Amino acid sequence: MFYDFADNHINAKSEKDESTMSTKKVSTNKPVPAAADAMKRLTIDVPESLHRSIKAQCAMRGTKIADEVRELLLQKYGQS
Repeated sequence: MFYDFADNHINAKSEKDESTMSTKKVSTNKPVPAAADAMKRLTIDVPESLHRSIKAQCAMRGTKIADEVRELLLQKYGQS
């Protein structure tokens, strides 16, 4: 089984019969960015205490750190 990023779905290959390939669409709940808004990875270093605080607060809200940081960056630098 592998994730096909281009088609945004999981391909499952039968272990019994290598000649058959089934494709199953699986929702990732992630927005697919428009071609003009392709995503790029940004890596930063933060103090452990800050990371713990962000992680705990995101866990309590049920959000992801990346989503919260992305929102803060959009607030600061706007949407291009």
